[in-house]
Order: sequence, then structure tokens, then C-alpha cells
Amino acid sequence: MLSMRLDLFSDVADLTAAIVDIESVSGAEGPLADAVEEALRALPHLAVERDGNNVIARTDLGRAERVVLAGHLDTVPLNGNLPSRMEGDRLYGCGTTDMKSGVAVALRLAATVPEPTRDITYVFYECEEIEAERNGLRRLAATRPDLLVGDFAVLMEPTGAHIEGGCQGTMRVEVTAKGERAHSARAWMGSNAIHTAGQILDVLRAYEPTRPVVDGLEYHEGLNAVFIHGGVAGNVIPDECVVTVNYRFAPDKSLAEAEAYLREVFDGFEVKVTDAASAARPGLTHPAAAAFVSSVASGGTEVRAKLGWTDVARFSELGVPAVNYGPGEPTLAHTRDEYVEMPLIADCEARMRAWLS
Repeated sequence: MLSMRLDLFSDVADLTAAIVDIESVSGAEGPLADAVEEALRALPHLAVERDGNNVIARTDLGRAERVVLAGHLDTVPLNGNLPSRMEGDRLYGCGTTDMKSGVAVALRLAATVPEPTRDITYVFYECEEIEAERNGLRRLAATRPDLLVGDFAVLMEPTGAHIEGGCQGTMRVEVTAKGERAHSARAWMGSNAIHTAGQILDVLRAYEPTRPVVDGLEYHEGLNAVFIHGGVAGNVIPDECVVTVNYRFAPDKSLAEAEAYLREVFDGFEVKVTDAASAARPGLTHPAAAAFVSSVASGGTEVRAKLGWTDVARFSELGVPAVNYGPGEPTLAHTRDEYVEMPLIADCEARMRAWLS
């Protein structure tokens, strides 16, 4: 049986493998959270709290700034990819890139940087890979926002060791075309809603993505149909057709502005918002964020916009500027052959250690 104990003073590559080998599919993070909590409580310079399967550890050195390092403990369901295995410089296994390598970096820093130049809050949280209602960081933001207070936050999401500022917002809407039922043998007596929905698709085909620049980073918006549903029976002219549209918008828009934009684009059709999450500004002009970029971004490291949604938005809602930065390669996330490059883990650790020291 695999040991459930973590040695935070071991090499970061070995620590990553040990974390990966503790299975933690969303909703079943308990054993990994237990191991993380036990390892952190052994460190006298940290105050540790447990909230469900969230583990929070803090320094309290009276520094002028506090930064938050956060990472989720859960993974998507297994796909024959545990236990982990090494092949050359690659560690394969579920969660290697998303995002147990980032968690390993944060745990190593928690153990080996006892007197950082900034106070640090380490947040290891549950249920990021499933519905938002169960997200551990969301729960902390709602019930214990005091634990997430900081001047700046780094979410250890996979970025290939590049800095990705803020994140895009996302909104899903149902755009409904109406018609009138009739027998298909007498179609002229009705109005075909599926045919009318072609106008919605025409709008989407004609859409030209905007590329807003926010805090010096260029985002790339997107507007796409992701579902379409209509029809009553094989001999009935349908009276309704619903096109579900996903809008990915830059952080220069609020949720209200994104909704207003979609209602304008689909003027004349019924528009219903079914899901939405705010965007997050990068906040790279904040002194703490600028210091991070100055320290970490060198030797080919890019500073770019996050083209997607991540939990940095939760920090943004609390007034904490945040970036995504981690060793994993995002295009490998959730794949059966997910892996992480071991040198990148060590590089991320070294760069963040320099920043915090």
C-alpha cells in the first residue's frame, strides 16, 4: 500500500510523484488533504486550519505584504493513469500537470522558506474540477474571506511556466427562435422555428472576435454555439428552437455588460442566461504583482493573458489581483497521457523561491 505521508523536504520531483499517487478525484480528496494537513502541521512557522478538505497554512511575520499561493487538490476521474511513472524527464499520471506539480511547488516553499520577505497564505482546496457550487475556494470566499486576504495571489494552475494574467469571463445563454406548429404536410400553415434559428447561426458566423488589451495584456474573445435543440416529431413543424451560446469575454467587461452585449447581438430573440462567471483583471500594475513579474519573468518566460476562466476570478472579486503560474502544460490537462516536465517543476520552484526570499 502506498504511504499517505508526504516528505516536504524531499526533491520536488519526488514530492510531485508522491502527491500524484494519492488518488484524489473530485469529492474524494480526503486522504490527500489529510496528508497535506499532517505535513504542514509539523512546520512550527505555520498556522494551519482545515475546512472540509481545504487546508490553509499561514505565516504571521508582520511583513508589509501578504501573498496567497493557491492550488486545488482534486483531479478529473482516473483513466488508467495511476500510479505515476517516470519516462526520461517526464512524470506521467493523473493530475501531474493539472495541478499536482504546482501543489508540490507550493508545499516545498511552505516547508523550506520559513522566513519569507512577504507573509504567505498557502491554500490547498477541494472540488475545482466539478460544479462551481462545490468548489472549495468558492466556499472559503463566501464563509472565510479573512483566510484569503492578500495584496496579490498566485494560482498554481498549469501555464507551462509562463505567467498568465487574470482570466476571461464566461457566460452561457439560451437564444430561442419561436415559430408556430403545423402538420409537415401543410407546412405553410405554420412557421418553422428551426429555420428561423438560422438567423442566430448567421449572427455567429459573422461574428468577428475582439481583442481587448487590459493592463497591457491582449485577450481574445469568443462567441460560439455549443448546443442546439429543436423539434417535436417527424411530422410536425417545430414551434421552438434553442441555440445555446457560450461567450468568452475579456476582463474589461462586467457580467452585466457581457449580458447587455449578448442581448444587443441577439436583438429580436429571447435570451436567457443559464450560467456565468466573472472575468478577472490581471492587476499587473499593483506593486506586489509587478515585483512578482520582475522576479519570475526571465529567460523566455512570457507574460500573457489567460484565455480561459480560472479561480483567479474569485480573488479578483475579493479585490486581490492574481495571476496563473505553474509548471504543467495546460494542453495536456485531463488527457490520459497527462505528464509534466520535471525540469519545469524545479525551475518554477527556484523562481518563486527567489521571489519570496
